[in-house]
Amino acid sequence: MATQVAAQPIASSGRARAAMQKFGGFLAGMVMPNIPAFIAWGLITAFFIPTGWTPNAKLDQLVSPMVSFLIPVLIGFTGGRLVHGIRGGVVGAIATAGVAIGASQPMFIGAMIMGPLGGYLIKQFDRAVEGRIRAGFEMLVNTFSAGILGGALAILGFLGVQPIMDHVSAWLGAAAVWVTNAHLLPLIAIFIEPGKVLFLNNAINHGILEPIGVEQAKQAGKSIFFLLETDPGPGLGLLMAYWAFAKGAIRQSAPGAILIQFFGGIHEVYFPYVLMRPILVLAVILGGMAADTTFMVLHAGLVATPSPGSIFAEIAMTPKGGYFPVLSGIFVGALVSFLVASFFIRRSRDEMDESTLAFAQAVVQDMKSQSKFTPSAQPTAQAVAEEATLAGVPQAVYFACEAGMGSSAMGASILKKRLQEAGYDIPVHHVPVNQLPSTAEVVFTQASFETRARQVAPKAKIYLVQNFLNKATYDQLIEDLGHLKG
Repeated sequence: MATQVAAQPIASSGRARAAMQKFGGFLAGMVMPNIPAFIAWGLITAFFIPTGWTPNAKLDQLVSPMVSFLIPVLIGFTGGRLVHGIRGGVVGAIATAGVAIGASQPMFIGAMIMGPLGGYLIKQFDRAVEGRIRAGFEMLVNTFSAGILGGALAILGFLGVQPIMDHVSAWLGAAAVWVTNAHLLPLIAIFIEPGKVLFLNNAINHGILEPIGVEQAKQAGKSIFFLLETDPGPGLGLLMAYWAFAKGAIRQSAPGAILIQFFGGIHEVYFPYVLMRPILVLAVILGGMAADTTFMVLHAGLVATPSPGSIFAEIAMTPKGGYFPVLSGIFVGALVSFLVASFFIRRSRDEMDESTLAFAQAVVQDMKSQSKFTPSAQPTAQAVAEEATLAGVPQAVYFACEAGMGSSAMGASILKKRLQEAGYDIPVHHVPVNQLPSTAEVVFTQASFETRARQVAPKAKIYLVQNFLNKATYDQLIEDLGHLKG
């Protein structure tokens, strides 16, 4: 009970935190689908710039256009699409081109403004003329309205927004250099680590650190700012401490969480372990500070943002000659986090049991629900299962989350294995919730996406997942399939 009372202040959300979570969620929706473009650019940079693994002057010409034009336009398209589908995406891309062409800095922030703006304005236009276009003129009005609005926004971006964004980017870069030179970088962990647990990580990483990191990497070939939020070390140390010193079900759950967090890169799996004993936030803060200090002293840096924050992604984005500094920082952070967490866990392990972990997981789910724009839902997977019955063995099963990359990929992998063990050869796909097929028969998702999933796939039977490691939710589908045979 003491643990639950202590966790309540963290669980209760103020308006400011909720707004930041929504903002971060929208940023993630723009950036996450385009992470492959960042990785492609990072790999090309790592190999072909003059200081890369295999310098190549001709292929080096790809580096600047990709980061200066391709990636901003992709972000702008995605932002517009989030607001108003493909049509909004096209207008958002045109508008973003205006701020990207000729800019002296990569226009990621400009893309995050112009893309959604383009989508919003064309959406308002479409609403205003809905039902008022004469038959036969629909295509003419649709194409010219998007072209005219997109062109106008491109001109506005080129003449007005781009100069402002250039100054903003230059200021952010100067601030980053000042913080680094003043040796204050490790203090950032005081804000980053608690922010991650409160689901502000997207706003921190994609809104602040990533644009600074890209600009530094463009100039120096690497940036320490790509490491600050994505570092899996502090989370690893925390989970290792639980594995070593906790008891019962909590201790048994730690190894699986380590695999998902450190190797899979899905950091949110360790958030409930922090909230079980909120004092453990000190462990990840001190681990982050130790890691950042090591990164700074050894001049560590990555060529692009690693996503997800897996040790494999960190290694893949490490430049030539940079493995020792990067790995040293990660494991120093893990060691410090482990030592601090061990002290507190050993003193309070008798106060923590499976119900404490379940409560903390519910708190995390509630916070994640707020960060995804939708209120948390109350029904369990069992309750949802009782609302409908399967008409037959589905052609495919879909696991949906926001971007279709992190949570859903992990859940789809576990579900597929469970189905195979039960003798069912049913394909399992992981997709963004907005891209669920309207004909989907079975959908697994989190409570925060239930409403949207029902809108996109109205005929689907939906199972809600609260804990990815809890096989009971997946077994519910297997049980329902068994009833079909009977």
